[in-house]
This record gives sequence, C-alpha cells and structure tokens, in this order.
Amino acid sequence: MGEPPCIQRLDDAAVEPRLTRLDAALGQLEQTPGRTAELALEAVEILTEVYGEALARVTDLAADDRRALDRLADDELLRHLLLLHRIHPDPVERRVARAVDDLRPQLRARGAEIALVGVQDEVARISLSASSCGGGEALRDQVRELVLTFAPELSAVDVVAPAAAPALIPVATLWQRPDRAPAGQVSVGDRMPQAAGPLTSGGPP
Repeated sequence: MGEPPCIQRLDDAAVEPRLTRLDAALGQLEQTPGRTAELALEAVEILTEVYGEALARVTDLAADDRRALDRLADDELLRHLLLLHRIHPDPVERRVARAVDDLRPQLRARGAEIALVGVQDEVARISLSASSCGGGEALRDQVRELVLTFAPELSAVDVVAPAAAPALIPVATLWQRPDRAPAGQVSVGDRMPQAAGPLTSGGPP
C-alpha cells in the first residue's frame, strides 16, 4: 500500500492574504455587470454552502468527542468557518468567555483588567478597568471587536467600568454594643420607666 500523497498545507500566515485576495476578487465581481459575473458569484455561493454542509457533518461525527471538538474550535481558520456557517459547537457564553481569556494577558500588560459580567438577550457585558493606562476608548473598541469575532450573533457588546467595591465597615463599630445609643441620644430603654419591684395581688400596704 503506497504512502498518501504529500499535500502542501497552509499555515495561518499564508491563509490570511488569500482571504484578503478573495474578498477583493468578490468585491470586483459584485461591481462587474453582466451574466458572467453573476454566474461566478452564484458558483461561489453554492460552493460555500456545500463546504459548509461538509463541515457541519464533520462536527456531527465528532459530537461525542469533546476533545476533537475543542481541537476543531481552537484552529483559527476552522473557528472562523464554524462561525460563518453558524455551526460552532460551543454556546455563545463559552465563546465570549474564551475571547475575554484571550484578551486578558495583553490588556494586563497595558495596565488594564477585564472580566466577563454576563451574556443576556444577545448582549455581552464586559467589565474593563483602564484607569491606569491611556487610550481607554481604543481598548474598549478592541474588546468589542474581538468578542464579536468569537460571537458574531451578538447584537451588542457593552464594555463598562467595574462595579464599585463595597464600603468598608469602620473597625470601631465592631466594638459597639448593638443596643448602645450614640452619644447625645437617649435609647429606648432609658425612656422606659423601671419597675420598683415585683407585682403583688394585694392593695397598698
């Protein structure tokens, strides 16, 4: 049995310029009048649909193997195709969390902290603290762009400031009795008349 043919593979660096050229070619076709350009665009559309179905069948075959699905989703080119055809195996919450985790090291290096607050009604809410570095709006745009890359079905990405920390309780108050009134005030107990002694059933002596 002969060895399988050696097929040249493309790494991510080689794929990116090809995708750029493809976008440019499709853009030129869309602006070109005539039936030939229409047929070319139709052929690309049908080819994309068929490849999308093939990729969906691959994910169906790997559905019982979480490790295989993770490897598919971790590949940058496959991840984009899975998202393009809306067949990514991970729910939107997990993909947004993955985007936040990917951003955290580079943002932390710039003095910013990021955290996922939650995803609800197709809106992701991201906490970003950028007070110690410049370009806050640029950082927020960067966060929105990457999150939408991982979860394009989102309708919005809200980047907000972190919630304020709860106020600290003064240590001195920990030593005060709950029933002790502040200085200058009379407690309820001080206003109550004190009984002279035990109640008796008889009249006055």
